Amino acid sequence: MADLCKIYFPESDFVTITLQCHQSLSEHLTIQNSPVLFGCRTGICGTCLVEVIGDIPPPLPEEQEMLETLAANNPHARLACQVHDVTVNIEIRRLKG
Repeated sequence: MADLCKIYFPESDFVTITLQCHQSLSEHLTIQNSPVLFGCRTGICGTCLVEVIGDIPPPLPEEQEMLETLAANNPHARLACQVHDVTVNIEIRRLKG
């Protein structure tokens, strides 16, 4: 189905989750007990630092500023709480901040 997106967690024991496309990632990771931890949910604490493999919208300037501090050399680094409008299947791996 084109209106569903799968979120995979390679190299972990967490099962794949499915969500409706165009939704925020953090809401579903929280609801479905994911391996991603959350703190502030505003993109300023860095607790939810992950590596995302898949075609997602680029980070907004505020998130990009945090990513330059937390994971400057990883072009796939994102703050999971700031990933909105997921439209494709993606893979997520936790990064150590």
